[in-house]
Amino acid sequence: MTILLTNDDGIAAPGLNALYKGISKFYPVKVVAPESEQSAVGHAITIHNPLRVKKFFQGEKFFGYAVNGTPADCVKIAVKAIMEEPPKLVISGINFGANIGTNLIYSGTVSAATEAAILNIPSVAISLTTRFDPDFSYAAEFALKMAKLILKNGLPDGISINVNIPAVPKNKIAGVRVVKQGRARVAEWFDKRMDPSGNTYYWMAGELVASEEEEDADEATIKKNMVSITPIHYDMTDYKGMDKIKKWKFNER
Repeated sequence: MTILLTNDDGIAAPGLNALYKGISKFYPVKVVAPESEQSAVGHAITIHNPLRVKKFFQGEKFFGYAVNGTPADCVKIAVKAIMEEPPKLVISGINFGANIGTNLIYSGTVSAATEAAILNIPSVAISLTTRFDPDFSYAAEFALKMAKLILKNGLPDGISINVNIPAVPKNKIAGVRVVKQGRARVAEWFDKRMDPSGNTYYWMAGELVASEEEEDADEATIKKNMVSITPIHYDMTDYKGMDKIKKWKFNER
């Protein structure tokens, strides 16, 4: 009944530590996480360099394994090489900042959960919707609730769960909704700068652009201080689009 814990903020991140404390009281856990921050690496995997695995300690206590790779790497190597048998569940998080809208494409947190789904292991990604002064206590509590529910009920093949926790006190949480992925996106720009040697470089910045209000989507849900739960699948086929494109006359000249 071992649960694998991972993230994209790095093995020393406080969100992962809070998750570990919350889950390990009730289930055996194994931590395999990136040795450094891997935010926004998406579903990248390492194929041209060796993956190095080191034991990571908190003080004198063994905490888990640090990997010089991506979140998806961590899930792969945990399942295929480190663990004696596959975990019953993978939990990725607790992430600094929301993972909503198109951010899911870039998110290392979500990609770790997706990799588990590809390996036929139930999984959930947990994010706290703030990057400042985070209090992970309720998010860790909700992660435990999700673990119990998934282990009890299972998940359909290929499905992972993306959860966003509003960064408000527990008594301000207005409820839980199962909703779709919204259309919120990050608008990026590049600051042009110059280094001391006179060479030009660019630093990417961006901010979340709200989409048109979709009441049944993740963005609108967390704005109402409700926990958003979105089932996601790694099958990226647009079946409606496929039916339309099948009607194209490819043999016409």
